Amino acid sequence: MTMNKYLSKLLAAGVVTAASVVLAPAALAHGTPAPLHGGVVQMAAHMTFELVATPDGAVVYALDHDKELDVSRFNGKLTVLNGSEKSEAPLIPAGGNKLEAKGVKLSPGAKVVAVLNSDNKKPLTVRFVVKK
Repeated sequence: MTMNKYLSKLLAAGVVTAASVVLAPAALAHGTPAPLHGGVVQMAAHMTFELVATPDGAVVYALDHDKELDVSRFNGKLTVLNGSEKSEAPLIPAGGNKLEAKGVKLSPGAKVVAVLNSDNKKPLTVRFVVKK
């Protein structure tokens, strides 16, 4: 009888362990959201930023808890590293939750750093890697 009790406890522990492994990803699924504008999404300071290539540069969209963030008081700089080539452009508000940087080119594999400033707060840095 003691052997049956031991096997029952061992089986119960195995079931609990297996359930926690299966259910853990669902509980921790608070990852980076999908892009809304076809760009690359990153999170910083509990906010979501999406980098999108445009014909004349790039746009960064900002969301705070899935709501458009008013970026009218933001400014900053976008730095793009395409291999050994480096380009920079100011990020300026373009209405709503959109900041624009003109004169930069986003190539696949480019590394991009957006440094955002707002109302004497500590600058916020967001890093992207362009995929397409």
